[in-house]
Formats: sequence, structure tokens, C-alpha cells
Amino acid sequence: MCIRDSGTSPPGYNPLGGVAVLASNTWSAEQGRKALEIDWDTGLNADYDSESYRQQLVDTSHREGKAVLNRGNVNAAFENAAKVVEADYYAPHLSHAPMEPPAAAAKMHEDGSVEIWAATQDPQSVQGTVASLLGIDKSQVKVNVTLLGGAFGRKSKADFSAEAAWLAKQTGKPVKVSWSREDDIRHGYYHSVSAQYLKGALDDEGNTTGWLHRSVFPSISSTFSAEATGPENFELSLGMLDNPYAIPNMRLESGDAKAHVRIGWLRSVCNVYHAFAVCSFADELAHAADADPRDYLLQLAGPSRKVNPADDGAEYSNYGQSLDIHPIDTARFKAVVEKVSAMAGWGRELPDGHGLGIAVHRSFLSTVGTVAEVRVDDDGKMRVEELWLAIDAGLVVNPDRVVAQMEGAGIFGMSLAMHGEITAKDGVIEQGNYDTYPVIRMGEVPKAINVHIMDVDAPPGGVGEPGVPPVAPAIVNAYFAATGKRVRELPLKKAGVV
Repeated sequence: MCIRDSGTSPPGYNPLGGVAVLASNTWSAEQGRKALEIDWDTGLNADYDSESYRQQLVDTSHREGKAVLNRGNVNAAFENAAKVVEADYYAPHLSHAPMEPPAAAAKMHEDGSVEIWAATQDPQSVQGTVASLLGIDKSQVKVNVTLLGGAFGRKSKADFSAEAAWLAKQTGKPVKVSWSREDDIRHGYYHSVSAQYLKGALDDEGNTTGWLHRSVFPSISSTFSAEATGPENFELSLGMLDNPYAIPNMRLESGDAKAHVRIGWLRSVCNVYHAFAVCSFADELAHAADADPRDYLLQLAGPSRKVNPADDGAEYSNYGQSLDIHPIDTARFKAVVEKVSAMAGWGRELPDGHGLGIAVHRSFLSTVGTVAEVRVDDDGKMRVEELWLAIDAGLVVNPDRVVAQMEGAGIFGMSLAMHGEITAKDGVIEQGNYDTYPVIRMGEVPKAINVHIMDVDAPPGGVGEPGVPPVAPAIVNAYFAATGKRVRELPLKKAGVV
């Protein structure tokens, strides 16, 4: 089972436990597995239901939470507002779902050491987990890193390598462990589910004078500590505490949430749902102010300056880097807004049923702007016609790789936005393969994903993850531009949009 079996023993990277079928070839092992009849003990989370849990998260987001950043007087801003805008945003659990599921091979040596071959993103974690499981020193664990294929964070976990090592020790023979896709999707480390509540105050001239943002989600830390009951500062630093907007009154809060499944890193981590809410709400405020979304985004960014969340009482991590070297720089943010909107021909006349949406988000020390053009047919179904992405990653050494990462981020982000959803019923994950957890097909891919790398003289930032977060909000903002209908829940398929 993928469900956590104990509220007091965090799973870490240890194997889940279960029954192993060993054979001389994969087909025989699979046949043996199919023949098994097992009565599973589903543990303390056997009644986990993602739909009822969603309501718990939403309810929590509607209550005052723990203040993690406070600027000015938000309550006064709302009391004096000419207009108040409120919105709830929800994003479900996600699976990494790479084409190449986890696999590892292990061999015990006569001296008690073990050698492992694995598609791992983190061989150090493999060493530590296997050493602890087998009761040996880390120096006795040799890890040979193979090609990863897809990973997206799933293969930073050591559980499948530990399975191979434990079985090799028990049998005294080399053992290869191959997870099926159903294994991977039903028993993985999931991207956290989240509910977010945002409230904005506008004055008579349409300026945003107050911003309240509450974020509620089970923490990645729950995988390692039974005491973790809600967001940690390092997670809130991923797209929430680093809000660049020049709003005089701002309050950011977090709310507690207990984990019921294993939570892990997925490409862009908490930026995925934080960007969805923040960038979508910025668009909502623009329309409430009867302003152009691109122009309003520049207005929200305010004067060119360096933002330090600590000035407003936040414990901000900045990805472990100095803000002096990697600042939250609104001048660079605005330059990305202007560039990506120019790339897309923002303001041009569009065919009937078409809309443009913009989203700009900083993550992993880089800023990416995305514009999506969508087409909505008479049946209400939406198609993404084209994407434009501009990235400020500071110094870029290999531009071809950056372009490839941005193109891949466009596809990955579209998959999450349009189809990605993991749900649980009676303690069991309901999805199992690409039929129930689809990624976008070739027919859904835009006719072009256009990428521009900003020429910036600054230390290099990330490129593997920053392209994903602004994709979903750009698409939903474009959908609103085309239809006048807001989507505040992912995936879009749930709203019948795709």
C-alpha cells in the first residue's frame, strides 16, 4: 500500500514493506505476483479520502492561521477598501509518473559490503538508507549511478534501491527490483495537495492596497518526522514568502495539515501551487480593477528595488543562497514581464474564442515569464495554441540546454495543469497508469513553445525547475480572457475545460 501505516513512524526513504516474488526472469516474477492472494493490513490511514480531506484543507484556509509575513495593517486595508476580491485555489496530489519507473540492482559481497546500480538522483541518500537498513557502515555501500530517464524528483528517494539491497542480503544473490508503472503511481512519494485562500483590497483608483494569502498543505517534512503537521518555512519560501509585489499591506499565513501519504519533492515543489494561486489572483485583481493584466502586473511589481522578506518578519531561505548574490529583484522581474509579453504580441487582435494569459514567477533563483494563447471551441473545450517563455537565469553557459529545459517545462506544466490529479478512496490511490493519470498527448501539444533567454550579467540561477510554475496560471488566465470564466482548481479536466 502507498498509505502511511503509522502516525508515529515516518516512512523516510525506507521500503514500504510487503511481499517479494523472486524469479530468474521478469516475466516469471510477474506471473508469481499475479498468483498471490494477500489480505493486506491497510493501517491507520485506511479511511483516507482525498475529497473529504480537501474540505478540511479549505476549511482551515478560511480560518486565521500562523502569520509568516506581516507588512502594514491588512485589516485596516480591507476595512477601507473600495472593493474586496476573494478567491480559493486548490491543487491536488501529483505523481511524477516518468516513462521509466524506479529500478535498482544490488549485489552483496563476501566482506559484507553491497554494490548497487540504480537510476538515482541522490546516491548519498541511497548510501545512508541502505547502510541503516542492513546495519553496515556507509563506506560499505557502493552506488553506481545509471542513466535516469525521467525522474522529476521521484528518483531522489532511496526506497527502491533499499529494496534491492535487502533482498540481495536475504537471498545471498544479486537481485534486480523493477517497479511497474502501477507500483510507481500507487505507491510513490506524492506532490503535496494544497488549499489556498487569497483576499485583496482595491482603492478607488484600482490600486491593490491589501493582500492576504493563506496556504495550507501537508509538509514534505512529514516523511521524516511524525511531529510535522503543516508547512515549514523552507516550503513557504518556495513561491509565497518571496512575493515581489509592492503592496503596502500584506499578511501571509500558513495552516496546519496532517499527511496521510508519503510526501516528496516534485519538479518545482511548492512553487507549483503557490504560483498557481499568486499569478492567478494577480490576474483577478487586474480584471477587478478594469486594467490590462500585463500592465497591472507591472504595477504590482512597483518601483525597481531589492525585496527582503525578512524586513517583514519572514524566515526566508532563498534556496540556501545569499540575497546579496541572488536578490529578489523587481527590475529583473519587470523586464521579464515586458519581454515575454512582447514575444507574444500582447494586445494584438485575436480571433474569436482566443485569449492570452500571462504569469511571471521567480523560483530557484531565476524568473520565468509565460504567456499562453488558448482557443476555446463552441463545445467549451480548450486547446493551448502557443506558449512563450522568457527566462532570467543570470549567466547562461549552455543556452541550448536552457531552451530544452524550458520546452520540457512547458510540456510538464501543461500535463499538471490539464490532467494531473492523484486521489484516494478508502485508503487506496485510485490512479494506476497513464489511462487514469494521463500526461498530455501529442495532439494536445502547442504548435510552438517559444523560448527567450534574457541577457543578464548576474550569477547563474536554476533552469531545471523554474519553467514549470507559471505555465498553469498562464493557461487559466488565458482561458478567462477567452471565456470570462474563472478556473481556480486543478486539473482543468475536472472543470470540463479539456
